Amino acid sequence: MDVNLGTPCLPGGKPRESKVEHRDGFDDRLRQARAKQGLDPDPAKAEGGLPTGSWGIGFRAGVEVVAALVAGAGLGFLLDRWLGTFPWLFLVFFLVGGAAGVLNVYRLFKPRPNAKP
Repeated sequence: MDVNLGTPCLPGGKPRESKVEHRDGFDDRLRQARAKQGLDPDPAKAEGGLPTGSWGIGFRAGVEVVAALVAGAGLGFLLDRWLGTFPWLFLVFFLVGGAAGVLNVYRLFKPRPNAKP
């Protein structure tokens, strides 16, 4: 008895056409259509993962300011607790954190000389 589990056959010993062969070229056509519509951006054109849309840039600017304020306030609070000077270092580092956040947002929106139009 000859058992062939690898290739399904029709009566008469002819191999059945597989579904993969039936879809031949479908993946390539799908990839081309998605690239044409901009759904699959080309990884070679990626700019290091920086946000490009208005929502992405706005969200990044907000995160930059909040993160700098939290880091400054946290560092000031910890130094105040350690040195017993509450609230002076907290206030100083809160202002320094705010200035750092504004500087980060300035750098985000500052035009770069080598940027493509």
